[in-house]
Amino acid sequence: MQLANYYRSLLQRLPALSVDADKVRALHSAAAFRERLLTLIATAQTRICLVALYLQDDDAGREILTALHQAKQANPTLDVRLYVDFHRAQRGLIGHAGQGGNHLMYQEFAERYEHPIAIHGVPVKGRELLGVLHLKGFVFDDTLLYSGASINDIYLHQNGRYRFDRYHEITDAGLADAMLDYVDRLFAHNPAVPALNQPEIPTARRLRQPIRQFRHRLRRGQYQFEHQPRQPGEVAVTPLAGLGKRGNKLNRAIRTMVRGTKEKLFVCTPYFNLPKSLARDIRSQLKKGREVTLVIGDKTANDFYIPPDEPFRTIGGLPYLYEANLRRFARSNQTFIYQGKLHIMLWRHDHNSYHLKGLFVDDDLAMITGNNLNPRAWGLDLENGLLLQDPEHRLRATFEQEKANILQHCRRLTHFTEIEQLGDYPEPVQRLLKRVQRTQANVLLKRLL
Repeated sequence: MQLANYYRSLLQRLPALSVDADKVRALHSAAAFRERLLTLIATAQTRICLVALYLQDDDAGREILTALHQAKQANPTLDVRLYVDFHRAQRGLIGHAGQGGNHLMYQEFAERYEHPIAIHGVPVKGRELLGVLHLKGFVFDDTLLYSGASINDIYLHQNGRYRFDRYHEITDAGLADAMLDYVDRLFAHNPAVPALNQPEIPTARRLRQPIRQFRHRLRRGQYQFEHQPRQPGEVAVTPLAGLGKRGNKLNRAIRTMVRGTKEKLFVCTPYFNLPKSLARDIRSQLKKGREVTLVIGDKTANDFYIPPDEPFRTIGGLPYLYEANLRRFARSNQTFIYQGKLHIMLWRHDHNSYHLKGLFVDDDLAMITGNNLNPRAWGLDLENGLLLQDPEHRLRATFEQEKANILQHCRRLTHFTEIEQLGDYPEPVQRLLKRVQRTQANVLLKRLL
């Protein structure tokens, strides 16, 4: 317990913003997230800044983009900005050959409206495979709407399906300022971050040198704000950013939270491929008798799952790779499952998918983040998160409701043999996974997925 207190003391030393606990709320569905997003766009008075992996050219994407442009037309002085991943914006969906990039829609909207909004592409690396903009957070005046979700039909529950995520709204001028200041310092007016709604977009090759310089800035970049001691009735909120394995403050804070567990740890991740260091930390807590709950999507709730009755594509092997990881983890920790110390909860709800990430530690620590808690997030993508420290337990009821909502469509694994293995998979999947194992490509894949 002394060691846990030591790690908690490290978190307490982090600079933080003091936020009224009553100004922190959780939304519980993709539909509620969409509704709140549209309301905040329509009521913003001075500034709107959306940072996401992508805003897709589909019904939901066009609805949000239309709302942003309409807000700008109604109030031309309104500062409206959208930052998305540079590479992702210029290609179609995986598996949809011939589909144009979202930048074509952005250009179309710019020509249609008298007062266009600013839409920029952020190239974290020279190639999408090596790292993307996975930063999250939407600012509306003094309100931050934070979710791991991007903007498209399934994330906003359009056309009958949804992708389940976490959604939080925090109203605090200091926090909104800090989130926007990061974007202003690192993205705005940077030659590596071009406009995507203009006719001519420079290629990644042309931007090679600016991207290299930009990447160095991102590695060092961090949120800047004046520390505010927490007062009664408030929670301490620390925004953190991270890129790369070395000196990554977000990764370090996540590991410190896990190590600071005294009684119970609750972890959400959509793709079960934990970084080795984080897996060791979790196993260490199990050995110390802590209660650990891991909430993971069933393979059928994975973004890339392809039903056996549909034509198989290589990308459809990913959910099975993640499930194989989970089976190995469950097998090696079966004793803790027997003891009731390890709860592996598999989420599945009809034909919907699962995209939750984040941590709860005991009743006083929480991490709200878009970080997938996998090697790619740990070392390649630009990530961020909000560390909440709540020693007065002001948010306990809020987070207990959120956890109950998350667990609503989960089943608990009682034995690792409940998870399918290679021989149970469809023939195309078996052939793919055998080829991956034979070439030892799984070592590389674990780093990139």
